[in-house]
Amino acid sequence: MNIKTIYLAGGCFWGMEGYFKRLNGVLATQTGYANGHTENPNYEEVCKQNTGHAETIKVEYDADVLSLTNILRHFFRIVDPTTLNRQAHDIGTQYRSGIYYTDTLDRDIIQAAIKAEQGRYQAPIVVENLPLQQFFPAEEYHQDYLEKNPQGYCHIDLQKAREPLPELPKTATSAPAYDTKTFHKPDAATLHQQLGEEAYQITQNAGTERPYSHPYDELFVPGIYVDIVSGEPLFSSRDKFNSGCGWPAFSQPIQSEVISEHQDNSLGMQRTEVRSQQADSHLGHVFNDGPQERGGLRYCINGASLRFIPYDEMDAAGYAAYKDMVK
Repeated sequence: MNIKTIYLAGGCFWGMEGYFKRLNGVLATQTGYANGHTENPNYEEVCKQNTGHAETIKVEYDADVLSLTNILRHFFRIVDPTTLNRQAHDIGTQYRSGIYYTDTLDRDIIQAAIKAEQGRYQAPIVVENLPLQQFFPAEEYHQDYLEKNPQGYCHIDLQKAREPLPELPKTATSAPAYDTKTFHKPDAATLHQQLGEEAYQITQNAGTERPYSHPYDELFVPGIYVDIVSGEPLFSSRDKFNSGCGWPAFSQPIQSEVISEHQDNSLGMQRTEVRSQQADSHLGHVFNDGPQERGGLRYCINGASLRFIPYDEMDAAGYAAYKDMVK
């Protein structure tokens, strides 16, 4: 079996566990408390003290039978992803919604699911998409609670677990195919000619521009941001936000495959560097302190590594296929 694990928070963990135990492909579940700031909390502390923990279930599943994408479709079927710190009658930070991963490859799958789900709502989705910091199993009487107490409270219709997921619309808009042959990195001599000194040092030698120095930091109009070296589409204005850090900030790339991430231990820090996939341009770094309602990530990008193409000019510039990802 291809055994994997994901952690889900969506209100009272009794109902969450009761639902996911019924899915074919789920191998084991466990209720607990996740991503807080205290060690080994008990139920009373989580409910009445500021522990920061969320009622969470650990789900072990056979990925060859049940994909993470379909697990997330089931998750969104039974939670209201737009209510902050609340599900049904349960109110409090311990009842917030979140998806916590231990495999970094899951992050983009989760983000894609959140992005797809956002189309069903006018209000922003506030589900956390974060790495698992810690998970403490709940007390024994919380494990399999609804099996032990069939008449116990549950805000979830458990019968939905036996209903097949609806088919995905065949006409759903998909992202343009990412063709690496379309984008090229010029040779060093050409780069020196076409790039200014700052852009060259940033993209080729991992430099960093001064904070608040680039006009893109305060630019918030529709359009697409591409690699200044190769023209690869990297970020959409739709995912841009004002982080206050002094550099352009995005909650996600326009497509996960357009960037690569690398461990960066320079300057005595442990950071995750972000580079463009085809030209290998240094862009900036990604951090886990972004807006929770947008997935929790902050792609902190040097403006000098980017070229902005306004929405109305995307057709002429050859980026018409990406216009649906901007508006």
